Amino acid sequence: MSDEGKILLVEDNKENLCNRIHVVRDGEEALEFLFCRGAYSNRSFDHPPKLVILDLKLPKVDGLEVLRTIKSDIHIRAIPVTVLTSSKEDRDLVDSYKLGVNSYIQKPVDFNQFRDTVKQLGLYWLVVNQSPPSSAFATK
Repeated sequence: MSDEGKILLVEDNKENLCNRIHVVRDGEEALEFLFCRGAYSNRSFDHPPKLVILDLKLPKVDGLEVLRTIKSDIHIRAIPVTVLTSSKEDRDLVDSYKLGVNSYIQKPVDFNQFRDTVKQLGLYWLVVNQSPPSSAFATK
């Protein structure tokens, strides 16, 4: 299956949601996926994810650092990023928006609600929202 049209879910929860979502377990793996490095060196920059759903409380590289890296890189900063986190801290909300997050949602505790939220996010960002053209993503 190609990487085109996928959502990158950066979440340390181990549940699989659906086959259109690529799940990575920590911030380091997210950056490897996005920058086609390490285990993802065979990925193509020509098919970036259409959406990144990002938890802030991640092992290895925290979510704010992943967000900072995404939004500061000319090649991937056009990818919409939604923070989906359990954090209730105003500072996390403010910092996320200062770094360029496109949406910030407090994560539902119930798994079924979590799955429904991710599904609704995908519907909005992949169907309803007007995505940037592929030319917005410069190739490396």
